[in-house]
Amino acid sequence: MLHIQGMNVDLAGHAVLRNVDITVEPGQTVAVIGRNGAGKTTLLRSIMGLVTLRSGQLLLDGDDLARRPAARRAAAGFGYAPEDRVILPTLTVRQNITLPCDVLRVPAREIQQRMDAVLGSVPQLKALLPRSGAALSGGQGKIVALARALMVGTRFVLLDEPFQGLAPALAIQYGESLRALRASHPHLCVVVTESNASLLEDVQSRTLYIERGHVELARPTAMAHADHALQAVREAILPEYATPETTK
Repeated sequence: MLHIQGMNVDLAGHAVLRNVDITVEPGQTVAVIGRNGAGKTTLLRSIMGLVTLRSGQLLLDGDDLARRPAARRAAAGFGYAPEDRVILPTLTVRQNITLPCDVLRVPAREIQQRMDAVLGSVPQLKALLPRSGAALSGGQGKIVALARALMVGTRFVLLDEPFQGLAPALAIQYGESLRALRASHPHLCVVVTESNASLLEDVQSRTLYIERGHVELARPTAMAHADHALQAVREAILPEYATPETTK
């Protein structure tokens, strides 16, 4: 179990995360929904150890990881797929995927076992393995980033806006991969951020909302107002978006 308690993070002298308290149980897929700039990326980077906390605890089975470097967290079973993918162009897709395991000195036999498990959840990846990282589309890069996170994320996988910029066909494939993960890895915890809650409706088991660095269980009023405004614009432009209530 992962328990975040009183997490505060400052960037460039400004508070970005404020008194964050989250508990993630084994097997949960937690969606963190928020607008751009709300603190979603900083939350994941803080969990992964890429950002220093001003205060707070990050307890994994009671052991505080808050001051441990990212490599130690990866060794503890945390995997991270950043929004911008970070695919190395001079390496093949296979090399990109196995790189974190190589850094952690995972035995070759175990690397192959993990690769087989990843291909079971992300079968479309197999055809990409021999390609150069430079030859990938943006959407394919997202799939590779997911696979790389899974190679070390044996307990927790952190996905930062994975659907951002994906073509519809790839978005469907990505969602199918996340559902396959839940079936094949019932104890794996997945934390996934998104701006658009509808993209995660069939994936998450729990939803949290983040607004100005505060994480809440209920949808913040400001976010709800923004959704209503967007819906009104859609209805004005495209009548098919109209809901029964607005057409009465």
